[in-house]
Amino acid sequence: MVRVLAVADEEVLGVRSRLRDLDVDLVIGAGDLQWDYLASIRSALDVPGVFVPGNHDPRTGPGHTGPAGFVNADGRVVEVGGLRIAGLGGCVRYNAGPHQYTQKEYDARAKQLLRSARRAGPVDVLLTHAPPLGLGDEPDPSHLGISALHGVLAELEPTWHLHGHVHPFGMLKADRSVGRTTVRNVIPWDVLEIEARSVVPVSTRSRRSA
Repeated sequence: MVRVLAVADEEVLGVRSRLRDLDVDLVIGAGDLQWDYLASIRSALDVPGVFVPGNHDPRTGPGHTGPAGFVNADGRVVEVGGLRIAGLGGCVRYNAGPHQYTQKEYDARAKQLLRSARRAGPVDVLLTHAPPLGLGDEPDPSHLGISALHGVLAELEPTWHLHGHVHPFGMLKADRSVGRTTVRNVIPWDVLEIEARSVVPVSTRSRRSA
């Protein structure tokens, strides 16, 4: 079982003091958090990290940096902390900002991700910034969901689909179920246990003393 801290969009006040009581194996970032904030969480917990960018994040990819110590899963399948994770960052285009794509562009990105997943094997987590269309999204242009994610969920059948982007404003966002997958909005953070379907060695790390 892999214990995961998933974070997105909203910083938690007094986060360093609240981390003292957490014992997790992996930090997952679903976008739109300052990279220094993400890096400080991962460093304090002394665990691996994986992220996808949100629509407000700086550009990533070749020639660009990301949060220190994190693996960028955007558009690919990665193995981190004992889990196999497929990622798609950004949101549906509503202005000229980075990490925004039309639904047609997401169709192409999703097809590429599925090709990578077929080579990699069973996926434990689908990590995105925005939710699927009609599953936890909002009708305004800036919070519309991604239609291509339905095909991704149908083929990959991950145990979890974790996302952010749609702010709950203090209200609990209900989980959604798609087949064998639980879809969860993790803003501002959530701790969950994931039993890996894939066989991924967990790298040795030091744990903080209690």
